[in-house]
Amino acid sequence: MIRYVIRRLLQAIPLLFIISLLLFILMRNIGDPVATLGGRRMMRPEDRERLTRQLGLDKPLFVQYLYWLVGNDWTKVDLDGDGVAETQGPRLGVLRGEFGYSLMARGKLVTDLIWERLPNTLLLMVSAEVVIVLFSVAVGVYSALHQYSKIDNVVTAISFIGYSMPIFFLALASMYIFAILFKRWGLPYLPTVGMFDPEAGKTPLQVLQHMILPVFSISAISIAGYSRFVRATMLEAMDEDYVRTARAKGLPNRMVVFVHALKNASLPLVTIIGLDIPLLLGGAIVTERIFAWPGMGRLFLDHVSRADTPVVMGILMLISAAVIIFQILTDLVYAWLDPRIRYT
Repeated sequence: MIRYVIRRLLQAIPLLFIISLLLFILMRNIGDPVATLGGRRMMRPEDRERLTRQLGLDKPLFVQYLYWLVGNDWTKVDLDGDGVAETQGPRLGVLRGEFGYSLMARGKLVTDLIWERLPNTLLLMVSAEVVIVLFSVAVGVYSALHQYSKIDNVVTAISFIGYSMPIFFLALASMYIFAILFKRWGLPYLPTVGMFDPEAGKTPLQVLQHMILPVFSISAISIAGYSRFVRATMLEAMDEDYVRTARAKGLPNRMVVFVHALKNASLPLVTIIGLDIPLLLGGAIVTERIFAWPGMGRLFLDHVSRADTPVVMGILMLISAAVIIFQILTDLVYAWLDPRIRYT
């Protein structure tokens, strides 16, 4: 097993190199970062030429990629042309453990920007993932054990409706119902923007209240899809010979369902969760934008719109590395759930 993990990690090195090269080429072709440095002011041609030279954007694309990968020697950049260097150079070298400096957030390291937002995103997304898994398993198992009952038919109808809804519609509808209408009716209503009320401060209760609507919006659609998936795998597992053998031995129904059937039926679900967890690092772009949640999704959207290559590359490479790591962990969970699986 250790040899298998080491081999997978070694295979990940060239894979991450190829991913980073493709992402860098795409980022360099989606926009001009120099054009956004002047804000709303029209940039003079001499300023554009100076910034292009100082940021290393006049170099060939492959040389720029090498600068991003291994770093370069230049340090200061004068963004305003007043003789004062506002920020360090945007690339220190990924192989040196740094993604460089943001082109937009002057003087800030990419890693600092990410670590400022990452805890907010993990708080929101991990909470949503826990809700998704718990409710999906509960609803899916119940529907499978009561196949074609009235409750199963109702759950099926609700699941299809929920899964077909776009997340922006669900988020806006939840804001209208639980915030606007509840306030109009004199009922306790939920906050809609930010992580906390500035007047009340960042207390656990404030953060919890502000999390309810975003977590609901993220979870509802996934629960609708996952529950149908759990139902299907459970129905398949309940027809297997080992389940019939367990029933013939006189084992309690709860043990048959949750120990024998659910354990084997959860293998495909582990695959989906293993793919979902790395994406939690990227946040939920639409949800975070609608609810003004200060997370990685908003950070990515703000900086990709201004072609801030160091920040966008830092976020995407973090997600890429997480995908590879969690796929290895998923394989290990497979072997734990099913002793028949062996990696050699």
